[in-house]
Amino acid sequence: MEKILSYPLSILYTLVFFIWLLIFHPIQWVCFNLFGYNAHRLSVAYLNLCLVRTAHLLGTTYHIKGMENVPENKPLIIVANHQSLHDITTIIWFLRKVHPKFISKIELGKGIPSVSYNLRHGGSALIDRKDPKQALPEIKKVAELVNNNNYSVVIFPEGTRSKTGTPKPFAVNGLKMLYKFAPDAYFLPITINNSWKMTKFGTFPLGLGTRLEFTIHKPMKISEHPFEEIFEKTETIITKHIKI
Repeated sequence: MEKILSYPLSILYTLVFFIWLLIFHPIQWVCFNLFGYNAHRLSVAYLNLCLVRTAHLLGTTYHIKGMENVPENKPLIIVANHQSLHDITTIIWFLRKVHPKFISKIELGKGIPSVSYNLRHGGSALIDRKDPKQALPEIKKVAELVNNNNYSVVIFPEGTRSKTGTPKPFAVNGLKMLYKFAPDAYFLPITINNSWKMTKFGTFPLGLGTRLEFTIHKPMKISEHPFEEIFEKTETIITKHIKI
């Protein structure tokens, strides 16, 4: 029954979603080219507010726990498990004050209104996962940007999203580069739950009545931990709180 009901609502949601992308693409261009970084950042934040609220058409609700754990005016490496694109819109809006950038696959840098423009101009790293010589310098660049400006960078070390919520092993290389080139930063682990249920039927139709849960854990300062220790603690605390 849910799947049947979801078809018309998913059509409406998808239509409104892409309308927002089309509306905000020229807004981003104007903000970036005429008013600079902060105006562009705010345009991206409000785009994602619209996308987050559009998900209410599907009965989606949001529960963010642990906002008090987000350090103020500190560079952050936000590490999270990955279950759907709704992870990204939620993080951009609810953590907008920490200027989130992303480690993203290079294919997303072209062809998607608003999304591709933000990835190219907003400070994120576009990487080719099959080409370390291209990927690692890009990660270094965003790490230094974050470290020098008290921004944040979001990385999903599983690489690809989990379709069932079950976590995949965390990859080391990206986190190691961020650790090395953002020495003043904090690792900020986030556990995401139920986001995979939005796409439990596949890309279409979408799941209805999903309660997205984001748990922000206590930060760990890079300078106080060797990499192996902070990596292990980060993966353990994230996966420990995943609900299967």
